[in-house]
Amino acid sequence: MIERELNFEGNRPLLYLVATPIGNLSEFTSRAIEILKETDYVAAEDTRHSGELLARFGINKPFISCHEHNEEEAGEKIVNLLLSGKKVAYMSDAGYPVISDPGERLAKKCIERGIKVSTLSGPNAALNALTSSGLDSRHFYFEGFLPSKRSERKKELQSLKKREETIIFYESPHRIMDTLEDMFEALGDRKAVIARELTKSHEEFIRGTLGEFVTLDPETLRGEMVIVIEGGIVEEEKLSDEKIISLIEEKIKEGKRAKEAVAEVAKENGVPKNAVYSLYLANKD
Repeated sequence: MIERELNFEGNRPLLYLVATPIGNLSEFTSRAIEILKETDYVAAEDTRHSGELLARFGINKPFISCHEHNEEEAGEKIVNLLLSGKKVAYMSDAGYPVISDPGERLAKKCIERGIKVSTLSGPNAALNALTSSGLDSRHFYFEGFLPSKRSERKKELQSLKKREETIIFYESPHRIMDTLEDMFEALGDRKAVIARELTKSHEEFIRGTLGEFVTLDPETLRGEMVIVIEGGIVEEEKLSDEKIISLIEEKIKEGKRAKEAVAEVAKENGVPKNAVYSLYLANKD
């Protein structure tokens, strides 16, 4: 039996994951401010950074440091506080917790212990970049940060080569040129967009191709960046004459007449019926 309870009803404790501004502090939602004012504790990836943000909105709460290197230990402390009846919210430095940021292990730990989890909506760098990119947004794949080790990064990019969806990456300024060069080498000269300093006064969208990007002046690529790249075009495999004959023969063995088998093979594989029939006659002779 699946136990069900509405997130904002019942007696079970609830952890809030709070999305925070990625640049422009005015994007911090009124609901996030309201919830944070009601909490007993605020868990944060960087307590100093989050402290400055909350101070801007007149919020002063006890902090719990919870980052990549102490998430297991801090998560246990947060779970115990929630189970004891305290209200706790978690926020990473910018954007959504869990998405290329700490918080996943904390959320899983809470769920395993019967604690509900709810996310307060907010800015997201990947979606901001995608929707303003002009590239196909019907289907997309979020990769986030690639491995820092170059050999691993190249291997990961090779594994993405055949993805047909638009691909979204995060990258930092100190590694951007190496990453762009590796992308050009692995993925070819595809259309792409670099979105940097999103929502800040120096927001910029650089549109072009990966081949053009590797010639950019690295001094002009400052701030955290999102790279959006068009998906690969998968070419249909051309059926060989031998394969077509084999498919016809299989259908004839199943009891189909030759003309019927030819018609079905042509239709199923998008090949002109006359061409298939001519190939069948030539092989028959």
